[in-house]
Parts: sequence; structure tokens; C-alpha cells
Amino acid sequence: MTEKERIELAELLFPNITKTREDYEKMYPERNLSDKAMVTRFGPSPTGFVHMGSLFGAFCDYIYAKQSNGIFYLRIEDTDQKRSVENGTEGIFNDLDAFSIMPNESSKVGGKYGPYIQSERTEIYQTYVKDLIKQGLAYPCFMTEEEINQIREEQEINKTKIGIYGMYAVDRDLSLEEIKEKLANKEEYVIRLKSPGNANNQIEIEDCIKGKMKFPENDMDIVLLKKDGTPTYHLAHVIDDHLMHTTHVIRGDEWVSSIPLHVQLFEILGFTRPEYAHTAPITKKENGNIRKLSKRKDPEAKVSYYEEVGIPIPAVHLYLATILNSNFEEWYLNNQDKSINDFEFTFDKMAVGGTLFDLDKLNNISKTYFSRKSGEEVYSETLSYTEKFDKEYHQLLVENKEDMIKFLSIEKDGPRPRKDIAKYSDVKEEFSYAIDEMFKKENYSKYEGDKQYDVSLMREYIDNINLDVTNEEWFNATKEFASTHGYAASPKDYKKNPDDYKGHVGDICEALRVMITGRTKSPDLFSIMKILGKTRINERISLYENYINK
Repeated sequence: MTEKERIELAELLFPNITKTREDYEKMYPERNLSDKAMVTRFGPSPTGFVHMGSLFGAFCDYIYAKQSNGIFYLRIEDTDQKRSVENGTEGIFNDLDAFSIMPNESSKVGGKYGPYIQSERTEIYQTYVKDLIKQGLAYPCFMTEEEINQIREEQEINKTKIGIYGMYAVDRDLSLEEIKEKLANKEEYVIRLKSPGNANNQIEIEDCIKGKMKFPENDMDIVLLKKDGTPTYHLAHVIDDHLMHTTHVIRGDEWVSSIPLHVQLFEILGFTRPEYAHTAPITKKENGNIRKLSKRKDPEAKVSYYEEVGIPIPAVHLYLATILNSNFEEWYLNNQDKSINDFEFTFDKMAVGGTLFDLDKLNNISKTYFSRKSGEEVYSETLSYTEKFDKEYHQLLVENKEDMIKFLSIEKDGPRPRKDIAKYSDVKEEFSYAIDEMFKKENYSKYEGDKQYDVSLMREYIDNINLDVTNEEWFNATKEFASTHGYAASPKDYKKNPDDYKGHVGDICEALRVMITGRTKSPDLFSIMKILGKTRINERISLYENYINK
């Protein structure tokens, strides 16, 4: 087909497309950013909730753009309308908002490079395809589904590569007259790429994460525009990444096999290709086997899970950071005064293979996060959580604000702050003894043991102990009380001569701890005693007495 015929064909197929690709190049100029700034994008389809794998991808895009003073934008890739669900786009915005991974540009917040929804950019895609028709790099294909299926069956029988290419691309060399005749007969068609590739040749790319990779050239005449004129994902994302000036495409490694096609599309369209970074899948260990994290099987794959159980969003960010860079966790643990924003993430520290999603590790990271929060901060955030998920406990927190902040502040100032809370819902469990009403209802149900303690001894101890002193002075007084009542002043002394003592000072403390908290382990005992005061301590000793005399 001559150049003149190709131009005639382009006008015949796209009579309503009046803009040129040059018009769009002017509409979407280069971004005014530094050379090191990254422009990244999260491109979900509105097919349901954002799962953890997608959230991790968005987190990567967000982190790299933010730390380089670049741009992170959200592009809704809804070219496959059959898969879109009602309110799917709104759900994506809500999930990203809930996880504080909000883009700089989107259909919601705006930006100079929109529309940010692909279904609203159809005219742009058709403009570039019209230009490809003129260059002889695309053509209308009138093959029916039945014909394509017959070709596929033949290829399967002959054990050849599946697809439309070479001799199987029967419409790639139709004359202009033949095309006009088919159009006159109202035959349906798609627009296919007229691939210039040769599968015997190889291409090589440098992936930011996986390093050098080699592939056969693409020789497939893939569909560019569907029968209704809407683009396929392959075409749409290449044009959008170019016009929106994406510098780094960070995506799951399920797209690795598409690299030859995407590289070819960038080349024939005359675009500068962005850097690729293909991330390893997030996996889970189950019964000794490794599998991908599943939206259907794993509750933690759904982002709403974290809000419901009360894991703070910043803690989830910290955990995702440990997946993002293998050296982040050690850095975070060794830098108590630093935040995630102080760490420099790099592609060379990202996993090449699969990454296990470990809830236990997430809980440990979350405990570290809580340990660095003040008691007042933990109280305030827990109050917000319970207002939505536990109204009854929320009211108790409101009524006992002063005490709760004091309890939550215990052991916060030392070099090794307490790590007993992994989520907001843990506060109710770990500090149930802090509120008298809850303690009475619990009635020592958390005490795991059959050992009974001397109530009269504890009453005498409380009557004689002074709580208006330092922790050291209190403990010295407790040791003195132990000595005068037949107990060793230290476990070490008791071990030397166990027959000479009833026990040691630790037994005195254990008895008191069980009576006033209902458990054998708790934060600093003296701090709890000071908050409760002697009157409330005596009330709890009476509760314990009633408990053992049932």
C-alpha cells in the first residue's frame, strides 16, 4: 500500500479524529522536575478492592516518587469495561486514602496531565493509531472469532507459537480496495499492530530490580484498538506513560513476559522508554508450601483487615518498607529517633524472588511502632479506633482518660520501652486491669495458675509501704519488708539457702501483681501501684480474697 493509500485509509477509519499526535505532545509538555525526580504511577483496574499486592505496588510508587521530590499519580485503567465493578474507582480512592498513600495527581485531585481515567482518553489513543496506519505500522483486521479459533487449533496441533503473526496475520497485507469492500459490507474489525519484529532476534533491557534480561523480539500483531474503538491495555499504557512522562514503571513480575511487546510499542511510536522495575510477588507460607497471597483465602490480603483489627497505618507502612528494602528493618530498629522518611530506598535492595508476607513480623514491627509513641498518643489513637469498632470500651476510655494515659505511659521513657501492644484492639486486652469496672467483671480470669497468695500479708504490706517515693526507694522498702517476714531480700540469696526462707522478694511482688492486675506479668508494678493508690489496691485485694474463697 502506498503512502497516499495509507493516508486515505487512516482518514477512512478515523474521520472524526482531527487532532494530530503533535497536538498532544504540546498539550502534555515535559514536567518541570529535577533530573533525579521520579514520576511513578499506580494503574489499577476498577475491578474490586485494592488487595495487599496492589497496595505494595502503590506504596513502592509513592515512596520512590516522594523521596526523589517527584510525582506519584493514580491512573484508572478501565479499558476492559466488562471487568469493571460499580463504585470500583471510588473504592480504590478510599483504600489509598485509608492507607495514606495518596497520589499527587488523579481524577479526584486533578493535575495537568489528565484525564486520569483511560476510558476518557479514547480520542488520544485513536489519534496515535491513526498515525500508525499512515506509517504502515497498523492495519484493520477483519478476522472473526471463529477464524482466530481455527488458527489457534492449528497452532496447537502443529505445536507452534500461539497468536496472530507471520502467515497467520492474513489481513496485514490487504489492499485499500479490499478493505473498502469489507467496510462496505459492514464487516467488524479491530486494529492490529503490524509488528516489525523478528522472533529470531533478541532484545536486552536492564531492569532496575532484576538486572539484565534478554528476550526474543515481539513479532505478534497484537490488537491495538478493539471493535468498539477502545484501546487494549498494551497500547493505552504506553501512550499514557509517554504523555504523562512516567520515568519508572514499577509493576509486578507477571508483566515480565510483556516486555518485548512494550519495548517495541515505545520504539515504533517514537517514545523514550521509561525504566522498568519488576517486583517479586508477595507470597505466603502454608503447610510448608509457598503460594501467592490470595484475595479469596487470606483476610490480610484485603486492606480493610488492618483497620478492623486496629493495626496502625504507619505500622503497615513500616512493614511494607521491610518488604521494599531488605536493609530497612535493621536500620529502623537501630534508629529510634528516625522515621521512614529518613531512609533512602534503593532498587538494588529489593527482592528478586518472592517475598513472604509474615503477620508475626508485621505484629513485631507494629509493637516497635507503639513503643515509640507516647501514652497520650496511644490513648488518643485508640480512642478514635474504639469509637468506630468498640463503642462500649470507647465510653470506658472516655470516663477513665487520666488513668488510662498514665497506664499507657508506663515504661515509655527508658532505653528499652515496653512492647506489648501490636494493634489498638490489644489495649483493651493488655490493660483491662486499668479500669475498675472491667477488672471486676474479669474476676481474675486471665490469671493462669492455681497458686494462692497470702491475703493478710499483702494487706500488712500495703498498710506499711509508702508509695510517695522513687521506684528504687520503694523496692528497697519492699526488700526490707520481705526480710522481716521470712523472705529472702533477693532471688540469689534464696537460691543459696532455700530452706531458710518462705520465698524471696519476687514472690511478694508476684502476689501483689496477681491481686491488683489478675496476671503474673504486667508493666512496672510500682508504677501501677502509684496510679491505683492504696484504697483501690485494698479493694482489689478484697476481690482476690473473694475469688479464692468461692
